[in-house]
Amino acid sequence: MSASTPVRKAPAGKAPAGKPPATKVSRRSPARRRRTANNTIAMAVSAVMVFPVYWMVATALKQRSDILSSVPRFIPWPISMENFTRALDKPGFWVFVRNSLTVTLSSVVLSLIISLFAAIAIARFRFAGRKAVLTVLVLVQMVPAAAMVIPVYLMLRSVGGLDFLPGLVLTYMTFVLPFTIWTLRGFVEGVPVELEEAALVDGCGRFQMYVRVLLPLLMPGIVATSIFAFVNAWDDYIFAYVIMKSQDNYTLPVWLVSFKTSESVDYGAMIAASTIFSIPVLIFFLLVQRRLVGGMTSGAVKG
Repeated sequence: MSASTPVRKAPAGKAPAGKPPATKVSRRSPARRRRTANNTIAMAVSAVMVFPVYWMVATALKQRSDILSSVPRFIPWPISMENFTRALDKPGFWVFVRNSLTVTLSSVVLSLIISLFAAIAIARFRFAGRKAVLTVLVLVQMVPAAAMVIPVYLMLRSVGGLDFLPGLVLTYMTFVLPFTIWTLRGFVEGVPVELEEAALVDGCGRFQMYVRVLLPLLMPGIVATSIFAFVNAWDDYIFAYVIMKSQDNYTLPVWLVSFKTSESVDYGAMIAASTIFSIPVLIFFLLVQRRLVGGMTSGAVKG
């Protein structure tokens, strides 16, 4: 090529001939790496939390020799339903199921009704002693349940509430109500007052406004508090054991202890019974979890 030959420049945006085009560095790669790390951590934490549940179910499906073996077997094989059969054949099982469902559902429904009205009153109205009520709600939650066994027993004995299912319901409500009122109060304060005022201007009465506007917006809080109330009443053992004297009024947590005697412990049947005991909580959560998110915006839509 002579010195007078002009040099052709490559068009803008294109690499010169003979050189590969420069690759663009993806701006999303750091975000993808962070997302991958977060997913990995979440999966590890989930595995740690789920493993005890898996081990309980797997142990319930093992044979007695595999349960007592010094070498753990992570996969139950061959699968045996003998433990569930012994657990369900325990005398009084269905009576205990009926008692537990009666006490638990009664505690949940009554606690939600009372706490809903109390939360609306505390959040929307100003009255004498309002701060004192809020302080008491916080202080009551700090008292351990074990410290209240003797006072509750003496109070129920004085009014004839021992060995009586309604007495156990009232006992559970004393521990559930402070938490549910405090939680629902926060949800009520999070709802804009303008929505309620707009409903009143449109012709709704105060009760209709609560039902059509406020209640749907409070549904996530109601679901959260109902789950807490259900688990608190369903899992209690100490109050059910102390308050109830006759076997016909026992609940399922007391039934679980019956697999342990002074001579031996039937581990297989006890773990199978624990698996059965966990099923109602799972079913209740699956029934209400749809409302946890669905109620966040349904009340704000004017139909």
